[in-house]
Amino acid sequence: MNQYYWPDHASTAQHLTDLAESLVDRGYEVHVLCARGRYEPGVEPPPAEETRHGVRIHRVRATSLGRGSVFKRMADYLSFYVGAARKAISMPKFDVVVTLTTPPIIGLIGTLLRRFRGACQVYWSMDLHPDASLALGQMSKRNPVVSLLAWLSDLVYRQSDRVVVLGPYMADRIRKKGVRDSRIVEIPVWSREDEIFPIPRHENPMRESLGLSDKFVVMYSGNLGLAHSATEFIDAARRLRDREEIVFLFIGGGPRLREVKEAKEAEGLENIRLLDYVPREQLHESLTMADAHLVSMRPEMTGIVVPGKLYGAMASERPVLFVGPDHSETADTIRYAGCGITVRLGEVDMLVEAIESLADHPETAASMGENGRSAFLSEFEREGCCEQWAALMGELVGDLRPASVPDGPAVVSVIR
Repeated sequence: MNQYYWPDHASTAQHLTDLAESLVDRGYEVHVLCARGRYEPGVEPPPAEETRHGVRIHRVRATSLGRGSVFKRMADYLSFYVGAARKAISMPKFDVVVTLTTPPIIGLIGTLLRRFRGACQVYWSMDLHPDASLALGQMSKRNPVVSLLAWLSDLVYRQSDRVVVLGPYMADRIRKKGVRDSRIVEIPVWSREDEIFPIPRHENPMRESLGLSDKFVVMYSGNLGLAHSATEFIDAARRLRDREEIVFLFIGGGPRLREVKEAKEAEGLENIRLLDYVPREQLHESLTMADAHLVSMRPEMTGIVVPGKLYGAMASERPVLFVGPDHSETADTIRYAGCGITVRLGEVDMLVEAIESLADHPETAASMGENGRSAFLSEFEREGCCEQWAALMGELVGDLRPASVPDGPAVVSVIR
């Protein structure tokens, strides 16, 4: 279960699509319960029922007001809760139910199916809520409604047969909720080598079409949300505005992107360029436009979110500049792989120095990019990560070869 699934471009939609289709390839019968409303409002909704690449997709009606305000987001969440609960009750029993974290506490439906239908529940913790809102100061635990939501969220974690986390810092937070180590499984999110692969700068058609052939492109790709920081990127663009060969390219959306747009317009920062999301099938061209990728995360979000854009940057064979805490899944991965440079929030001088160093020493940038690609292929590629998921499913249904189960293939329901 998850709110988003193909054809949405949300990160959770893309990863869930990969997982569902990989499980079908391994012999599982897979159903996905998601919303007809789209991550991007105003887009024609897909059909309520269809089968794609062997995955049976069930979409329920939900509003699609967008992420422009808390009210709109809550309305989208609540409408999906109602539709998903009704649909889940009417569906047959599944062997395993996988619930993601969009919207928050959607896993509660999985908990009820576990209790009353006897299904195994796997909680795929893409991020933690309401932990994120509490960490950002958007909510207070003194509010009885927030306190209840936090209690329900922790209950879902404790009641799940397995909790899949994205890294060790997230695992530490889950343990503090009372989840036993034996139920915590670390599986990172991923990118796909057949989707994102290196393209030489001079052969990239997007660079040429955008007039970037002779530029050093520093790119931020994806959602620039409240868990991230844009301040350092804007300040770096200000300080480097006289180096005409360095361009800051932002592709995607998110609430922090407004800060970038406002600074660009108010100060005439012509070295900042903005583009909308690109289709998934063009990611290999989009991400390889970069000479260096930007990633950021606020320190208070450590263990609450893990920026998945890191793995796309590594797959593109480009170096990564991370602005965030020294100790986090992202910073540790960059140091371990030797694929980039990490700086703390507020250290704009170091960020500018890092950008200029990579621009002036292309051989160093190329070496970091190669390191990142190698680490991606060995640890963060779809096939290996989905194989870990398949092993987990096999463990839960009691057979590592699901297609050979005497009574037929195991049935997995993914609720988004």
